[in-house]
Amino acid sequence: MTRWLMVGLMTLAQVTSADAQQPRLLPDATVAALARELSGEAAKRNLEYLTRLHRMAGSRDFNQAVEFMVAQAGAVGLVRVRVDSFPTDGKRFYGTQRSRPAWQIDFGELWELGRQGDQWVPAERLASWDAAPITIANLSEGGSVESELVDVGDGTSEADYAGRDVRGKLVLAAQQPAAVGALAIAKYGAAGIVSYAQNQRNAWWGEDENLIRWGHYDAFTPYNRLGFMVSLKQGRLLRQRLARGETIRMRAEVRGGRRPGVYQITSALIEGADPALRGEEIAFSCHLDHQKPGANDNASGCVTILEIGRTLAKLVADGAIPRPARTLRFIWPPEIEGTLALLTERPEVRDRIKAVVHMDMVGGGPVTKAQFQVKHSPASLPTFVNDVADAWTLFVNQQSAEFAATGRARYPLVAPEGGKEPFAGLVDDFTLGSDHEIYTEGSFAIPAIYLAQWPDRYIHTNFDLPANIDPTVLKRAAFIGAASALVLANATSRDAATLWETVAARTLERTSTLLQRRLEVDSASAAALTRFHWDAEKRRLASFSRFFAAPREVIARAESFQNNLESMTGRAVPAPPASGPGAVVYQRTAVKGPMSAFAYDYLNDHYGAERAGQLRLMRHQGLRGGGAEYSYELLNFVDGRRTAQQIRDALTAVYGPVPLEAVLEFLAALESIGVVRRNVPVTD
Repeated sequence: MTRWLMVGLMTLAQVTSADAQQPRLLPDATVAALARELSGEAAKRNLEYLTRLHRMAGSRDFNQAVEFMVAQAGAVGLVRVRVDSFPTDGKRFYGTQRSRPAWQIDFGELWELGRQGDQWVPAERLASWDAAPITIANLSEGGSVESELVDVGDGTSEADYAGRDVRGKLVLAAQQPAAVGALAIAKYGAAGIVSYAQNQRNAWWGEDENLIRWGHYDAFTPYNRLGFMVSLKQGRLLRQRLARGETIRMRAEVRGGRRPGVYQITSALIEGADPALRGEEIAFSCHLDHQKPGANDNASGCVTILEIGRTLAKLVADGAIPRPARTLRFIWPPEIEGTLALLTERPEVRDRIKAVVHMDMVGGGPVTKAQFQVKHSPASLPTFVNDVADAWTLFVNQQSAEFAATGRARYPLVAPEGGKEPFAGLVDDFTLGSDHEIYTEGSFAIPAIYLAQWPDRYIHTNFDLPANIDPTVLKRAAFIGAASALVLANATSRDAATLWETVAARTLERTSTLLQRRLEVDSASAAALTRFHWDAEKRRLASFSRFFAAPREVIARAESFQNNLESMTGRAVPAPPASGPGAVVYQRTAVKGPMSAFAYDYLNDHYGAERAGQLRLMRHQGLRGGGAEYSYELLNFVDGRRTAQQIRDALTAVYGPVPLEAVLEFLAALESIGVVRRNVPVTD
């Protein structure tokens, strides 16, 4: 019976996804106006400018990017354009984020020297800040040295240095400067690092030996001496020459380094029309900082939300669409750390934001091998906002596929200078990796959808170029973001029935997934999964209240639908009573933010990196996530109501079975550093 029910639900979910006719969430005229006005080319022209800048937070180039965004935001009709500045000096905290010092380089070069008589003279330049800032490792300190080059392999283990004298010399290493520096520089006295570290692993890892990876030191280590990045091709050639016994002498110089600075966060508005609702906001988010060129990551997100602002401001001014009821806010911060600073330091902004559309890598064309994905808020924050974004993503998929196959579609969403391929956007569960994880974190619990592409073979390299950006992809990303935001900006109780239909369609698909996942686990875990699923569906319905009070008839219809579906698929079995430590309820303290933010780990710093690394939860690998995911969601589930056992059950439902002992151990660690406290004493 269950097997046939699962087949039926899967079929119905697939039909729902495949049809994906135009959602009844916006008027036809609004959809047509968006499709007509959004310009991938306009977005790409702005992107081309940003990719000329090495946009490190607090640097001159980042400040120039801020000036550009301020000018463009005003030019396209956004209002109340402002720049908020927050000090960053390596000491001040914004929630769980220790502010990183700003980093500015004035000059940096690495030369190989050649013999000319009895002199060593410059022969070949391997790195240049002026020509390619990516060749200077991020957060490298200034200095100069002329020395031999020593190959240390990976450079991350004691064995790599056995029999090698590296004191006062440059070392050639296959791993990132941050991973190499603790041994090469801090312990063995090397003068600096020449790294040919490769990009994040994916199917194309190491294939293009001309890629130069964006290299980093840690923000707070004291040994960030001269760091340079070269391509895999250069690294291999240097290794081969050294292996033959050749002496390679180099001259390195860097002027600049870390210093106190500020996070600059640009924002602008389209003000809402409804006097009762204009104090509420739907935010568009991205991150403005990145290495040069950084086209897809993340100039693409920055210019796409700007293009949405231009389009909506123009359509409102022209009378083509009504002004949205709620205010739309556009935010261009430094990644994660800027967002956390904004939410902690400007609570009046934080408290107005009802939902977020976040974009990070939304323009890669076919050459990048990128898959477009629309990610949901975490499972701890079930919301109808996810379903709205899903509806528009599936609509773009259907329209673009129809156009690619037949040359005809009502809304092909094709840019004149872009491609014509089907969009094939995935709608998927929450993943970590960008500013959305700050908004949705339990301290703030702001629903967010995350538009992104992964994998991208050129992310964080010198080949993340404007040439790889497809204006059609930019336009389609802008359409999904703009349409979703307009639905949310205008949502009132009058829209409850239509929004519920959108939720119900996705509930069928989620329930199909529930039935499949129950087959993967034991009976106790399956019961936890079922309880969590139906509780989340009820909370999804309750999420309407963040925007409006749903009419009683809609609530009754929704509850009847959910009850009938639950009875068909198997009702949730109540959890066994918690006892002992599992019965303890924890609540958050005033510490705001996740344990691991950007280039800083609050848990490691306050609990101790070695001790934190031994926590069982951090080493646990589940069915759909690992330690980083479990620890992020665990803290979100700490709400002053759930017991430790209920938190374990929720984590089991989201990522797969996890021992209660691992959860209790992690909660105890958080309690010891003042992040959580016990709300109910243990009762045996």
